Amino acid sequence: MTFNSIRAEIIAHPDNAWAADLGFLPLYAAGPRARIAIIGQAPGRKAQESGIAWNDASGLKLLDWLGVTETQFRDPNLFALLPMDFYYPGKGASGDLPPRKSFAARWHGPLLELMPEITLTILIGSYAQQHYLAGRTKRNLTETVHAFRDYLPDIIPVVHPSPLNFRWQARNPWFVTDLLPVLRDRVTTALGSPRAAEY
Repeated sequence: MTFNSIRAEIIAHPDNAWAADLGFLPLYAAGPRARIAIIGQAPGRKAQESGIAWNDASGLKLLDWLGVTETQFRDPNLFALLPMDFYYPGKGASGDLPPRKSFAARWHGPLLELMPEITLTILIGSYAQQHYLAGRTKRNLTETVHAFRDYLPDIIPVVHPSPLNFRWQARNPWFVTDLLPVLRDRVTTALGSPRAAEY
């Protein structure tokens, strides 16, 4: 399979016919020399309508967490952006609906096989963590993220960078003092500019 054939299959799949009817394309980024995989939840409405992944306040915060420029972040030969669903799932009673359960299982594997140079996977939010850390997560998202050292050096779980998570961050100051420096060091190393660090 190729990147183009996978994209064509995603678009043509009957489960995604509703998106094709609305003119929406699958929202992800992948390149053959990608070094870091960002596994998120699903595109927000604004990102889906713009056709640009992480095109919102959450994206700006994520760039700050990673310590990279937008030019670096948008380079598919540096970052693979693979949400758990490549389409905005719609609005629910208490926020956006969750990503479809079968989506990542169907499409992530073939895409990741085409990106053998990935050395760091960043898991954003509980859906990504439950899928990629099956059987290895802690009791809840906070405990999983707090135990980030258990998953080093190739995986780092983080919370969603939504501005709505400011209360969580205020209750968990270790995220900024302990996790973010390690995250930035691992990103720098994965991008090819290693810095000495002990975790």
